[in-house]
Amino acid sequence: METNRQKKIAGIIQEDLADILLKELKKGPLKGVLLSVTEVSVPTDLSSAKVYLSIFPKEHEHHLIREIIEQTPKFRHELSQRTRHQLRRVPELVFILDQSIERAEELDRSFKGTDNPIENPDLLAKRKKL
Repeated sequence: METNRQKKIAGIIQEDLADILLKELKKGPLKGVLLSVTEVSVPTDLSSAKVYLSIFPKEHEHHLIREIIEQTPKFRHELSQRTRHQLRRVPELVFILDQSIERAEELDRSFKGTDNPIENPDLLAKRKKL
């Protein structure tokens, strides 16, 4: 269970990183790409922060996440400048592509019956027998 301190620090990181990443995105060639920081998770020792990113359209997500990971030290430095009065030490940033929207869409299609694994067994992952 997250403590109030963890939640507060995660919220600060989420808000500031979203602003930093959006400003960086406006500078780059990828106009019209939507980027959002969906969640930030911080452990009790505050040593690292898992930053979940949602990118739309989907065809740009792998290129953009790779670019963001390469520039992590730059983003961490800018975050430290913004939070210098709130945090003594900025946690290491770990960027993760958030797949929850795609999973929700898959479930929605399954519930509506458009992706029925009974009618189309190819939708199921291949199972290994032990």
